[in-house]
Amino acid sequence: MPLDTDQAALESFVAKWRERWPEWNVMEVFVPAAQRPLALAWAALLQELTDAAWRGEDARPGEAKLAWWQEELQGWSLGRRRHPLGLALQKQPAPWDALATALPGLVGSRERPRDMAEAYDGLAAFSAAVVDVERVLLPAAVAAAADEAERDAVSAVLLQSRCMLPGDAHVPMAVFARAGEGDPVAIWRQQLRQRWPAQPPAGLPRRLWSRLARARLRQADPARPLKPWSAVLLGWRAARRGPRN
Repeated sequence: MPLDTDQAALESFVAKWRERWPEWNVMEVFVPAAQRPLALAWAALLQELTDAAWRGEDARPGEAKLAWWQEELQGWSLGRRRHPLGLALQKQPAPWDALATALPGLVGSRERPRDMAEAYDGLAAFSAAVVDVERVLLPAAVAAAADEAERDAVSAVLLQSRCMLPGDAHVPMAVFARAGEGDPVAIWRQQLRQRWPAQPPAGLPRRLWSRLARARLRQADPARPLKPWSAVLLGWRAARRGPRN
């Protein structure tokens, strides 16, 4: 594929992510300019992977797509690429093979969890791989002791992003058992907000994504974008306060 065609295809995947998260148009000003292209390409890749895992009533097309991605990411570690997102990402010395190895866990997370703990546990291996990649792509000072907190921060955003998809397959069985006359989907969103990790992520792009995802959960429709002024305020607070304030 010619380079200009590859670039256009890469930009189309980034545009698809921006369409779902238009708040980034104002929030990205808080991210250093040098990090923005990588952050966007990385976010677009994660969206491709999670959409493959969770979208659609039939799991088989997504499983096939993730099997293809597993081969693709292993190829990135060996200097090969086929997908346009690799134009921005493949040459980065990130642990792409470890991310590939974690994809079966993402496939397994499609199943309805029993409770909150299982929802987080089901994403733990994939989220840990995400953290390791982000430490290369979007470096920030992170102590080894913070590994679990960083992983949970990624899992929280992933769980929120699944709330944006149709249906209730993401809602744990325990929520249905205790919902009574309430709406299990709304109860689950409330529980996710209450369980949101207290320690903000160290990396600024991840910190912004975390704040944005949690803010979306406060709305009746978590797929509805925030007002631009709300997004600017979120971004300013995240950039100003830092990971430990």
